[in-house]
Amino acid sequence: MISKQTNVVILTGAGISAESGIRTFRDSNGLWENHRIEEVATPEGWQANPQLVWNFYQQRRRQLLEVKPNQGHEALVSLENHLQNFLLVTQNVDDLHERAGSKNLIHMHGELAKLRCEVCSHVEEMMEDEHLQETFLSCSKCEGRLRPHIVWFNEMPMQMPEIEKALSECDVFIAIGTSGHVYPAANFLHMARRHGAHTMGINLDPPENVYFFDEFIQGKAGEILPMLIEKWTQS
Repeated sequence: MISKQTNVVILTGAGISAESGIRTFRDSNGLWENHRIEEVATPEGWQANPQLVWNFYQQRRRQLLEVKPNQGHEALVSLENHLQNFLLVTQNVDDLHERAGSKNLIHMHGELAKLRCEVCSHVEEMMEDEHLQETFLSCSKCEGRLRPHIVWFNEMPMQMPEIEKALSECDVFIAIGTSGHVYPAANFLHMARRHGAHTMGINLDPPENVYFFDEFIQGKAGEILPMLIEKWTQS
C-alpha cells in the first residue's frame, strides 16, 4: 500500500500520547481538572482569570517532564524518513513527536512548550527553569504579556491552508488515536476521501467516524505502528 513515492498524511490524537502516560485532564462529565472548559480553555476565560489559566497550563507543562515518546511516535519517524512526501498533523499539544524525531509536523492546536505574546504575537520557546514558574512572563520583543501558545475553543486551528492542501494531494490518510468527534480534525477523513485517498484508522476504541475508513485496526498505536511501518518500509 505504501512505497517511497506514496504521499502520506498522518493525523494523531490523544490516544498516541496516552500510551506515553500523558494524563487526560478532561473527565467524563466534561470538566477539565474540575474546571469548566469556559474557565481554562477559551479566550474569555483567559481575560476573566488569567492566573487560573496560566496555572492550569503550567501543570500540563510540568507533566511533559515526566513522560517520553513511545514506540508509536518512533515508528512514525521511520515512516517519515522512508517517504518523499509525508506530513504529520497532530491535535496534541505535547512535544513527544518532536522528541521522537519527527520533522515535517504541524501542531494544529498549538504547543505547550511555546508561549505567544498578546501584543505582537511573537512566539517564544519555553525554558524549563525560568518558565515553569507561576508568575506571568513578558515578551522578549515588546514586553507584552505572554499567553499559552494553545488554540482555545472559539479560536482558529493553526496552518489550516497547509493541512487542507496536503489532504487534497495525499494518496493515503491515516488517523491514529483520534476520537473522530473533534472538528475540524474529524473532517480530515472526509476531505481525503473526496480526493481519492485510501484511508486507515488506528485506535484503541472505534472512533465515531469508524465506518468511513477504508480499513480500521483496533489496538494500541505503540504495538500496531511498529509492525505495520516495518512491513511498509521493507517493501
